[in-house]
Amino acid sequence: MPVTPVQRHLPTEEATELLALTRQLAREELAPKVVADEAESRFPREVFRTIGKAGLLGLPYPEEHGGGGQPYEVYLQVVEELAAVWATVAEGVSVHTLACYPLATFGTDEQRSRWLPDMIGGELLGGYCLSEAQSGSDAAAMVTRAVRDGDDYVVNGTKAWITHGGEADFYSLMCRTSDDGARGISCLLVDAGTDGVSAAEPEKKMGFTASTTAQVRYDDARISADRLLGAEGQGFKIALAALDGGRLGIAAVAVGLAQAAFDTALAWAEERRQFGRPIAEFQGLGFMLADMATGIEAGRSLYVEGARRRDRGEPFGKQAAMAKLFCTDMAMRVTTDAVQVLGGYGYVQDFPAERYLREAKALQIVEGTNQVQRMVIARHLTRG
Repeated sequence: MPVTPVQRHLPTEEATELLALTRQLAREELAPKVVADEAESRFPREVFRTIGKAGLLGLPYPEEHGGGGQPYEVYLQVVEELAAVWATVAEGVSVHTLACYPLATFGTDEQRSRWLPDMIGGELLGGYCLSEAQSGSDAAAMVTRAVRDGDDYVVNGTKAWITHGGEADFYSLMCRTSDDGARGISCLLVDAGTDGVSAAEPEKKMGFTASTTAQVRYDDARISADRLLGAEGQGFKIALAALDGGRLGIAAVAVGLAQAAFDTALAWAEERRQFGRPIAEFQGLGFMLADMATGIEAGRSLYVEGARRRDRGEPFGKQAAMAKLFCTDMAMRVTTDAVQVLGGYGYVQDFPAERYLREAKALQIVEGTNQVQRMVIARHLTRG
């Protein structure tokens, strides 16, 4: 857990208690498992059930459907607290929230009443099927196709880089229902147990090794037409809206990861002695620690402000892209510096610094690479 007190300005006493619960749960349920599960590339499904029972898988969604009814600024700070202990779990919560968004926001009242309570109630885990092997950032180039056949859609294609692929209980699937470019994409809510839906072998990744990432295949999978979310052709709009919130989630993960790396480096610098004094007293390391702490504070302020804009119903797409860009680049710098502070000990697996560095790299790529975030920000700036 963080050794540096995080000063948070939360909107309610309930939110303060929620953050305290999250810290306790992370300390007792996550911390004892992280090293072994990451070393063995073992997906922590029971951990997700545990945090689901604690209500952490549905925080930003309505209480009437079994959610926590929390503002996004509170939900994201919960994600940050989880990431400070186990980034795999925090990323998983963010992806699950992303997967629930299409139904929660674009589904009909009947669809929400039918499916949303189970999705956010804690037992089920979601995946978000957008990317394909040849259409990552260029999502409009996807080729996975759904063809209407009576009361069903028949889906064929392969989705790539799917977090929780093969582990999820449901997928929010973006697929092509016409050849009209971005206007030909629709969104289907898919039960993972549907015939014709399967996952490939998990990818062997540099970091987030306990987080399963795999291709998800659709081979003549029949999806009932009543699982269409929004109208046909509205899927690209749904995907972009979901990604804005998802980018804030990744920003919060990055800040939590950076906080963990900083805490590790600070504790080491205060304890490690060279030339008769703690190495933290040497200006070179002191300045490095100061830059790390400043970056973390700035990143936290940036994602929280984006969340507050979202909670007020204001446009926040630019702020989400800025937060994702800044926080993940910052996490990469902080984790790199943490390894440097520990010296040779930072490079070996007996200490967590090297794992933090490997995980930070992934955050610059997921939810749109940071090069894409710069494109998004630039477009917002030049709209007049």
